[in-house]
Amino acid sequence: MNDPLDRLLAEIRTCQICAEHLPHEPRPVLAATTQARILIAGHAPGIRVHRSGVPWDDPSGDRLRAWLGVGRDTFYDPTRFAIIPMGFCYPGTVKGAGDRPPRPECAAAWHKRLMRALPQVEFTLVLGRYAQDWHLGARREKTLTATVERWNDYMPRYLPLPHPSGRNNGWLARNPWFEAEVIPALRRRVASLLI
Repeated sequence: MNDPLDRLLAEIRTCQICAEHLPHEPRPVLAATTQARILIAGHAPGIRVHRSGVPWDDPSGDRLRAWLGVGRDTFYDPTRFAIIPMGFCYPGTVKGAGDRPPRPECAAAWHKRLMRALPQVEFTLVLGRYAQDWHLGARREKTLTATVERWNDYMPRYLPLPHPSGRNNGWLARNPWFEAEVIPALRRRVASLLI
């Protein structure tokens, strides 16, 4: 394990920083290689992903792959996609409100180092508000909708998206321009980087 990224990933996979705040034993779920040109930055693993240890191995992942226009084999090829959520471990749930936000310790401890180890990434999908806050910073708008509406202003380096969770079905229904305009642009950009 001489590669600096491999050493960093091994260190992350043994992380216990927020163990006392998690409902289960920490199980960091992420994937990256120095060949991947596309980065997927989401929130944190859900309970299904925590159990399987496979990123986006749930209905949200099915929707995300449909948005991208790629199958599972391509999506899970770490030389094509790096998958680095804002929180690496399942944070638990809030009664009646879905999963808790990603633990902030992950971004503080690991994200700058990870981004430095991935200089080949040309395109980052920024899924949801927590990822937008970190990756877009002051460039993001006051709301997720306003940020996603300005999607073209962030291209070709970034593409802000809503989280593909079923909890966002209402948002998708209220914003039909997203699937009409953003998804085709997303698929074109992804296809251009997978050649």
